[in-house]
Amino acid sequence: MRMKTTFLAMLCVTVLPLSSPIQAESTSELSYENYIHSDKRIKCLYGYAADKTGDHAAAIAIFEDCIKRWEDVYSMIWLAQIYESGVGVEKNLAYSTALMKRGAYTQDAAGYASIARYHYGVALYEGIGTTQDRTEAVKWLRQAASEQVIEAEQYLKSKGID
Repeated sequence: MRMKTTFLAMLCVTVLPLSSPIQAESTSELSYENYIHSDKRIKCLYGYAADKTGDHAAAIAIFEDCIKRWEDVYSMIWLAQIYESGVGVEKNLAYSTALMKRGAYTQDAAGYASIARYHYGVALYEGIGTTQDRTEAVKWLRQAASEQVIEAEQYLKSKGID
């Protein structure tokens, strides 16, 4: 999982910005805003690049559209992290956790739902943005661990849970 995420992050930062964006009248040719209304799913990766380069408004708009159009778990995770950190937007832990929960219940071929299950499990265990429910948390963390999310295994171990 970590290798897949690292590869995608490198792809977004190095290769994707070299592609030709969709033209828009009100923004420069290189602006991430050009991807907000694109009907191409690759734009979900541009959301990451937009966020990492400081264009938080475009990132949020891209991720929201990807979630609306395709129930994209990758976008749910990144949007949740934006709202959890409060960078570029007002911090909203309840919304962040709701996005992770939505991702946790989603099945996706890329495996991002497993990462969402881990983050949702941690939120439940710690009571971040939701009512603390350690029994439910352990269920989600074990599921993520069974899906090879190393961080879930480590988290469970750190809490003394087999």
